[in-house]
Amino acid sequence: MERQVVAVLFGGRSSEHSISSATAGGVLRAIDRDRFRVIPIGITRDGVFVLEADDPDRFALDAARLPEVTDNGTRILWPEGGQDRSLRVRRADGEVEELGSVDVVLPILHGVHGEDGTVQGFLDTLGIPYAGAGVIDSALCMDKHFMKVALEASGVPVAPWVTVRERSWRADPGAVRSDAAGLGMPLFVKPARAGSSVGVSKVHTIDELDEALRVAFAEDEKVLVEQGISGREVEVAILEGSDGVVRASLPGEIVLTTREFYDFEGKYLGGDGVEVVCPADVDAASTDRIRDMGVRAFEAVDGRGLARVDFFLTADGLVVNELNTMPGFTPISMFPKCWIASGMSYPELISELLDTALGRAA
Repeated sequence: MERQVVAVLFGGRSSEHSISSATAGGVLRAIDRDRFRVIPIGITRDGVFVLEADDPDRFALDAARLPEVTDNGTRILWPEGGQDRSLRVRRADGEVEELGSVDVVLPILHGVHGEDGTVQGFLDTLGIPYAGAGVIDSALCMDKHFMKVALEASGVPVAPWVTVRERSWRADPGAVRSDAAGLGMPLFVKPARAGSSVGVSKVHTIDELDEALRVAFAEDEKVLVEQGISGREVEVAILEGSDGVVRASLPGEIVLTTREFYDFEGKYLGGDGVEVVCPADVDAASTDRIRDMGVRAFEAVDGRGLARVDFFLTADGLVVNELNTMPGFTPISMFPKCWIASGMSYPELISELLDTALGRAA
């Protein structure tokens, strides 16, 4: 059987470049090579598309040296549109080489210029099928403000919040402090359009708000100040199967011991003070509620392909924290762990994503 050609797209211009590159390492190692021929396409931090080495070890997650895509002199030449799906590369010496016709793209980009609908729109314009979320759900979930608006409109509970623009903070910081204090303590301050807990701070007293806003504004001029919710942090992986059915995995749980919240180091660098447990130690009724609410949240944002839905499980019920339309696939990430606990292997998970995209385009 002739193998289908998959362009794996990773790296990118966002602050999550290294996490995307590490995810690529996991995918390159696990993808079914009997079914798929891989073309690894890296995007440098400057936005240059290069042909990368098909070498998972090159993109292994290492706390001492995070992986990244560097400019190796090659340039990817995308198809010219119409029915053309031919991918070419211009080598550093100027020679142009045919890479073959692409059947599907697997964009494993995190953050802006990748997880926000921009790359999805680019591929839609070229008429190239791609796995995962589409334009609308990517854009909605990239912006935490509009994600919360969409969820609230569908009756999905979210934490109370205020949205702060940098210009509003500069013009009237007293009003912003007053609005934030009205939410009660503690607070979480986070950039509206960043992920992987980049730029997120926990605020215990109002005196800490100014510094938290400074950190968040370094990532985005639009910031959310959220009421801190007391509850267990549970997550569920959502997958739209090749049969069109949306399924939820068994839930997992983020168990904090000495770490205050699930920050970048805890998520990706194996930092102390946090455990990723899947399946979570919850009863059958709670498991059903979490899975049902995960599917509801996915449908509220017109989800496609996949997402991870993060909750707080409180004494009063579930509160959705956020949706992530391209969750990490690193060895310690929750999304693959939840599906493995639910009976699906890592290679099967990748194949299901690709099969769903190919089926949609057929």
